[in-house]
Amino acid sequence: MNLIISKLIGSVFQIILFTLVPLIWWLITARKESNFFSWIGLKKYEKENKPLLWVCGISAAFSLISILMLYAVRDVDTAASDFSGLGIKALPAILIYAILNTALPEEILFRGFLLKRFSSRFGFTAGNIMQASVFGLMHGIMFFDAAGALKAILIYLFTGSVAWFIGYTNEKKAGGSILPGWCIHSIANILSGLCAACSVF
Repeated sequence: MNLIISKLIGSVFQIILFTLVPLIWWLITARKESNFFSWIGLKKYEKENKPLLWVCGISAAFSLISILMLYAVRDVDTAASDFSGLGIKALPAILIYAILNTALPEEILFRGFLLKRFSSRFGFTAGNIMQASVFGLMHGIMFFDAAGALKAILIYLFTGSVAWFIGYTNEKKAGGSILPGWCIHSIANILSGLCAACSVF
């Protein structure tokens, strides 16, 4: 129960923290043009481009690759390490962690804010590469000391690739909605949480 409460409190803090800069930016530059939720992509997605098919495909592909990544960093503490050895009873806390504590705030900041701002300034191709690079770099730097340079580079490349595909899916297949990316990101984090809880590695 303490873990669930801890993850809920952490989620509220994380969502506020990661939404603060986009909210301030919107208030200064775009509040007269559109509402905040549409501006960051928290809106219905366009169904004609089959984003659900992309979500399923990308989630399956990256789930397989993420198992290899989890194995590579099995000796390093990660965000999912809180669930180590707890088994299936950790599932409620894993769901909160995966969906609200990491996926939602990171999608708001990176795909809802950075990608859209970079794209409006530099075009989609450059904007997507830029947000993916920042996302990958953030994850790589977090693991640099604990995992070493080689593993940190692998983490950078893997998370950066995921970020690129999520950005492409959101903007080109879902009309700018971040909902598909939120789903892909959540699935990946649920998998890592379950692997830790069930002591897969």
